[in-house]
Amino acid sequence: MSLQKHESMRWAAACLSLLFLSGCSADMDELSQWMEQQRREARATIKPLIPPKKFIPQPYEASAGVEPFSAQKLSVAIKQEASQPNSLLTTEMNRRREPLESFPLDSMSMVGSITRSNTRYALLRVDNLLYQVKSGDYLGLNFGRVMKISETDISLREVVQDAAGEWVERSSTLQLQEQGR
Repeated sequence: MSLQKHESMRWAAACLSLLFLSGCSADMDELSQWMEQQRREARATIKPLIPPKKFIPQPYEASAGVEPFSAQKLSVAIKQEASQPNSLLTTEMNRRREPLESFPLDSMSMVGSITRSNTRYALLRVDNLLYQVKSGDYLGLNFGRVMKISETDISLREVVQDAAGEWVERSSTLQLQEQGR
């Protein structure tokens, strides 16, 4: 009996499988037909492109004048600048350079000041060496001249180039640097 039951179960499973498979194939046919119908009905609509505007070149009419970037015009400007020497730079270039002019100002620190024979000296530390400077001495890379020394700072006058390339005077200050103990 169990063999017959087993056999009938097999037949039932086979019939159910055929039933399921037959249902799937009909849906695929239906789906294929629907897709084909949609393809036939769908129409792509593309708007026509707007034709480009016609380019009309403008003629260059300033060729009779002087060209703005000509070598002739540049050489005239260079000659004019060379004929007007800058008095600030000329006086600085004609003097003997001092040892502290080979160090930038930001590498120097004022550590004190002393007064000897009614002359005030500032004590500067540069590369772990101590230097004495007085009014009139030069220091820094920009032709810095010591104008005034007080107990707390050194006032300098430097000669630097501005954005236009002109040599101008600029004031700078070195402040006393107190060290924490």
